[in-house]
Amino acid sequence: MRTVLNRLYSDYLMPSRLRHYEALLRQARQHGYRQTSVRAWLATLRGGRAGDGPVLVHRHDIDTDLATARRMFALEQKHGVRASYYFRLSTLDFDLMRDIEDYGSEASYHYEEIATYAKQAHLKDAAQVRLHMDEIRGQFERNFRHIEQRLGIKMVTVASHGDFANRRLGMINHELLDDTALRARCGIACESYDDELLSSFDLYISDRPHPEYFHPLPPQAALGTHRRICLLTHPSQWRTNWTDTSRHNLRRLVEAWRW
Repeated sequence: MRTVLNRLYSDYLMPSRLRHYEALLRQARQHGYRQTSVRAWLATLRGGRAGDGPVLVHRHDIDTDLATARRMFALEQKHGVRASYYFRLSTLDFDLMRDIEDYGSEASYHYEEIATYAKQAHLKDAAQVRLHMDEIRGQFERNFRHIEQRLGIKMVTVASHGDFANRRLGMINHELLDDTALRARCGIACESYDDELLSSFDLYISDRPHPEYFHPLPPQAALGTHRRICLLTHPSQWRTNWTDTSRHNLRRLVEAWRW
């Protein structure tokens, strides 16, 4: 019962937390952190220019709620912060993505082809799904190239989306990029869960729904203690959006029923 009540509060009753996000941007700047995108940090890392200065890499996964994503972007523009935004097929907004790129931040793909294929093909066993990996990788490549063409900008990093189907399968979407030839054809320099990237951070923090909010600890508590931090956020964890949330929850119920 408590879980249901927490979910209802998070989805529909929680006051906006965007003022806390803005306060975090200010606090990080006051502590001397360079606040940057995954793409920019990767280039710095590979160029041997990482240095010892504190860095906070901002990664936003746009699962839902483009309106809040735009507000977060506006706050970052206000404070001179760069970040990475990863969009699902269901949340693509090419005007916003171009604005993000024109500002100097990063807009790219939040992919989920393994989960999508499993649900569409009614496959509930990971071994069965893996028999179709060539087809799944083909779908990913077509989607990737279509987004890139519409966006008019080369995407060099991508981020795997975690769907309820992945949890039931025990199989992550990231697995489809365990293919160096596919990465080379698409020009993908890094996946956001690659060991090369994750091992460059002292601390990786992800936002969580109410009442936890962050795991393993709030970023405010990490500033000044950890030198290299990656912060993963989702717009829906910072501001309620009844329409988008209801649409997303209904879609998930229908997908689960059909699967």
